[in-house]
Amino acid sequence: MSSGIESQVLQPYKYGFVTDIESETVPPGLSEDVIRLISQKKGEPAWMLDWRLKAYRNWLKMPEPHWANVQYGPIDYQAISYYAAPKQRPKLDSLEQVDPKLLETFEKLGIPSRSGNGWRAWRWTPCSIRSPSQRRSARSSRSMG
Repeated sequence: MSSGIESQVLQPYKYGFVTDIESETVPPGLSEDVIRLISQKKGEPAWMLDWRLKAYRNWLKMPEPHWANVQYGPIDYQAISYYAAPKQRPKLDSLEQVDPKLLETFEKLGIPSRSGNGWRAWRWTPCSIRSPSQRRSARSSRSMG
């Protein structure tokens, strides 16, 4: 990397912020055991796990593509963590029970936590991290129904 690009890449991100919220992360590495663990955490049906395991086994047999005019070193797939999600918490009855860090994040985003003479009626549900393919799948299933 040239020094100009490297200095840009290595500087702190100045256009945003990070909210440090407790999360559950699977240790780095990809194996059938990791796929089973993630599937179990997501509560997926057996057919989905079977499909993922079959895809993983096929992926193991594939050679890594080499793209024209793109130069990069080998990817260490065992150094990547493939699952992270906020820690599940019990259902909250009011905003007073919400982690103050999360409320602060909403304020930074311009979403007020107070409205008029009381708490805003927000419904707090667990968040999930979805891959682009999961988002496409969710969109297509909504459009079918």
